[in-house]
Amino acid sequence: MLALDAGNTKTDAAVIAADGTLLAGARGGGFRPQAVGTEAAVDVLQGIVERALADAGRPTVAGVTACLANADLPQEEVALRDALAERGWGARTEVANDTFAILRAGLDDDGRPPQGVAVVCGAGINCAGQRADGTVHRFAALGALSGDWGGGGGLADSAIWHAARAEDGRGADTELARALPAHYGLTTMAELIAAFHLGALGAGRRHEATPVLFDVAARGDRIARGIVLRQVEELVALVTVTLERLELGGVPTPVLLGGSVVAARHPLLHDALLERLAERAPHAAVRVVTAPPVLGAGLLALDAAGAGTAALGRLRAAYEDTASGGTASGNAVAGAGVGSGA
Repeated sequence: MLALDAGNTKTDAAVIAADGTLLAGARGGGFRPQAVGTEAAVDVLQGIVERALADAGRPTVAGVTACLANADLPQEEVALRDALAERGWGARTEVANDTFAILRAGLDDDGRPPQGVAVVCGAGINCAGQRADGTVHRFAALGALSGDWGGGGGLADSAIWHAARAEDGRGADTELARALPAHYGLTTMAELIAAFHLGALGAGRRHEATPVLFDVAARGDRIARGIVLRQVEELVALVTVTLERLELGGVPTPVLLGGSVVAARHPLLHDALLERLAERAPHAAVRVVTAPPVLGAGLLALDAAGAGTAALGRLRAAYEDTASGGTASGNAVAGAGVGSGA
């Protein structure tokens, strides 16, 4: 079987045998159908899939499970499933939003129906939950259009916004006004704004403002701390609303935190998030998922094939082994507190 996790900035593919053996993996660029069109975005996946299948010896693929960023609305999932199925990678194709890869990667492999909430804060922000009876709650996750705020991109934009206003006098002073230009080798925010506007700095470099934000916040800057703490409140709102809509607020429920921003465990964000979740969702069992989300896609593929716990454990172990120099990449879950077919 073939598992795909495609995010805004990178895509991972894994070819997995029916017994859970990881046969091959490949990584490539991000998946952005809204920006480049569906066919061009799937072309990116095609190259990654071809490399993974070639490395695995081109086995017969029974099924494709793809967890994709930008598969946010039901009609988008259908369109993307059809586009992937047309490539003929496997006999069966299933598509889900990439948040569900985080959810599955963070849940136990005990054979029980999946129940939990996954909140992702990486380049963007999203949240989804599932009850054991199959009921799902999720958000549209279309950015400001659907009421979202934050993620690495949102944090970077907010840091730049506050820094610009601090320098030109419209806002309160913040060390961001000096730290951000310095990071890019410039002297003032005016220079930095011009560099982005005129293209001297590519738009893709704006995300570099996010670690600068966390560094400045850690030094006690009031504005920077306020931005980080706003992100905490957004994450807490996503989790608590999902628990309420699924009627899981009073039930011990795994809450899985994934994505590069939360997985970095910046002390201010991480500690405040755990504290607020303890207050607002006292029955939540919070875990940080540090495994690559493609593990979750692979586990979903094995689930769909009716694989047993031994196969699930074998695949998970392949990714855990990477932490000590194995062939995949990533670690599994941190508490807060070879076959002929594939």
